[in-house]
Amino acid sequence: MTFYAALERAWHKQDSLVCVGLDPDLDRIPEAVRHHSLPYYEFCRRIVDATAPFCAAYKPQAAHFGAFGREGELAQLIQYIKNHYPDHIVILDAKRGDIGSTAEFYAKEAYERYGADAVTVNPYLGWDSIEPYTAYPERGVVVLCRTSNPSGDWIQNTGHDPVFETVARTVSEWNTKGQFMLVAGATYPAELAHIRSIVDRLPFLVPGIGAQGGDLAAVVEAGLDSQQTGLLISSSRGIIFSYEESGEEETHFAEAAAEAASTLNKSINNLRNQN
Repeated sequence: MTFYAALERAWHKQDSLVCVGLDPDLDRIPEAVRHHSLPYYEFCRRIVDATAPFCAAYKPQAAHFGAFGREGELAQLIQYIKNHYPDHIVILDAKRGDIGSTAEFYAKEAYERYGADAVTVNPYLGWDSIEPYTAYPERGVVVLCRTSNPSGDWIQNTGHDPVFETVARTVSEWNTKGQFMLVAGATYPAELAHIRSIVDRLPFLVPGIGAQGGDLAAVVEAGLDSQQTGLLISSSRGIIFSYEESGEEETHFAEAAAEAASTLNKSINNLRNQN
């Protein structure tokens, strides 16, 4: 199955454009699982089981695992999702960017070691740093375009033709086999709409909803494609640590995450129906 076919299947079977970011932090993982032999895996597994009915994708953050030597738990988590929720997309958020054989190894790591459906990459080094990922025709390549953090402005939004526009146009030209997505942040809805006008139906991964304060209504209006899909709207901390704000007991962290994911999904679908 091609990556775009898998993405379409996830959108329609789940009736959701939600992507749950899996960014475990041992200081915030509830006591109920903090002392488990595999705390990162167990925390995320329970989040996955609770939120699966309300999302189309998961986005584990590689650094949250790798910084503490938890790569084995990351691999185990992705395998769990693929085994139990095969209709969901798994995007490894690694933001890789290197050339030649190094990029080949990064692609091998993402797709073969971890088994991810897609991986985030940085286009700064050009096609040499992207091409090795396209050697896996059934996998996705998610290219940073207009990120949600404000300090990215100095490079992404400079020049007569802003760099993010050049990235969008170029990736659209590269997309001959239906493998590419663009990262377009929720905190810049006007620019997200401009990118949509450039790339037609090329799908977006949209971070910045929730803890970063992106406007959901503006994102949906700006980013939907002609089929009322085209987006994976990502929320990480706003879902996985929602128990901290909800007043739920720590032991109910998964239930709180399910409620947060369900609420986000309903809000998105209500907005889609208004378009």
